[in-house]
Amino acid sequence: MNIIDNDLLSIQESRILAENAREAQKKLATFSQEKLDQIVENMAREISHYANELAKLSSDETDYGIWQDKYIKNRFVCEYLPAALQGMRCVGIIREDEKNKTMDVGVPVGVIAALCPATSPVSTTIYKALIAVKSGNAMIFSPHPRAKNVMGRTLDVLISAAEESGLPEGALAYLHTVTQSGTVELMNHPATSLIINTGVPGMLKAAHQSGKPVIFGGAGNGPAFIERTADIKQAVRDIIISKTFDNGIVSAAEQSIVVDSCIHQEVKKELEQNGAYFMTDEEANKLGALLFRPDGSLDSEMVGKNARELAKKAGFFVSSNVVLLLSEQKYVFDKNPYSKEKLCPVLAYYIEDDWMHACEKCIELLLSERNGHTLVIHSKDEDVIRQFALKKPVGRVLVNTPATFGSMGVTTNLFPAMTLGSGSAGEGITTDNVSPMNLIYVRKVGYGVRKPEAIGLSEERVFSAELPVQQPGINQENMKMLQRILEGVISELKR
Repeated sequence: MNIIDNDLLSIQESRILAENAREAQKKLATFSQEKLDQIVENMAREISHYANELAKLSSDETDYGIWQDKYIKNRFVCEYLPAALQGMRCVGIIREDEKNKTMDVGVPVGVIAALCPATSPVSTTIYKALIAVKSGNAMIFSPHPRAKNVMGRTLDVLISAAEESGLPEGALAYLHTVTQSGTVELMNHPATSLIINTGVPGMLKAAHQSGKPVIFGGAGNGPAFIERTADIKQAVRDIIISKTFDNGIVSAAEQSIVVDSCIHQEVKKELEQNGAYFMTDEEANKLGALLFRPDGSLDSEMVGKNARELAKKAGFFVSSNVVLLLSEQKYVFDKNPYSKEKLCPVLAYYIEDDWMHACEKCIELLLSERNGHTLVIHSKDEDVIRQFALKKPVGRVLVNTPATFGSMGVTTNLFPAMTLGSGSAGEGITTDNVSPMNLIYVRKVGYGVRKPEAIGLSEERVFSAELPVQQPGINQENMKMLQRILEGVISELKR
């Protein structure tokens, strides 16, 4: 009987891919920015022809979300991202300050191990491949088991287009035999310089144990605060369009609404008029019991389902125009399913007396999952907005915009990204919208512009054999011995 050990196969494949990538990256490191840009443009152009097909394949394979929304995300990384990359210098001399006589030289980090989520497998894969090549790095993907076929298809197209444009073979690659052991081996391999983990929290501990730098775009438990001066109609519209996009699976999407009590009734009415349904306590309890498994992990079968499907699973009925389910809550605690990230169109709803109490509630929510991902505030009061920006333990604060689209850089001028750093709690090395600039080292070059005398150090002091006046407590014999040693050293230097 033939027995195939997939763990061993995956480990061996990881080693081969990592070693090949290391050699390929040495060649890639010699490429000019212009050559790298040409490869990126060809990759983006070619993969854009498959954006629709890959969106459907992704939805079919993972059973997550809405394929039409995935198509929008695919187009975003095929068209909007490359436009943002144009003119960006990542390798070679990237900045030069003639006045201060300094230069910055961009140096690729090397080989990057990349983990992508099943919720947005295609768009995240395209995005990572483009920013890796843009910055002169090799990248090896470990496909998510739930999306390995569509990720493989995506990477096949990208690799073919890149290598036809001159990318060294092996600089972009992926595991075909995907196991946890193989992924751990890839992260631990000496050739791997950096790990980017987007939305795979189960592999975060292993990533940190590798001893490599980790960029983590993780779980989000972001609240949206509607303050009393907000444009209520616009705020509600923003929240609904954000939380229902791809059935709520984007990690930056709102997870809770916190409302100033004096406008609560108006907000609730506006929500209901736009397809939101406030569940009864009984309905909320039934749904809450299904969202998470007994061990506290999110039940994947509830991810990316629409509001009507979720209600049906929980045993209650909502009308066909309902797109969002809400549960009014008072407290944030570990066992409360509505205090956590919910990758579906379900929101908690909190009422607070004023912005200061709302501020505390938002901090509670952000700290409950300790990843400090994204916060939204809807307000016209600049003082309140600034207080929120200064005080919140969060990677990004968005103002008067939908969380999903503001965080990605669609409706804001943040860098267009599918990996949103959530390292404010120490989970990763950055809280940025991850760009090619996060994938390079910056070598500093400084020209001499002043003499040492500028800080009071004289030539006579440096090259004189005389020693300072003896300090109390220093033995006279030791002083003479030190003087003889110094004289000998100076004599040698003058030869």
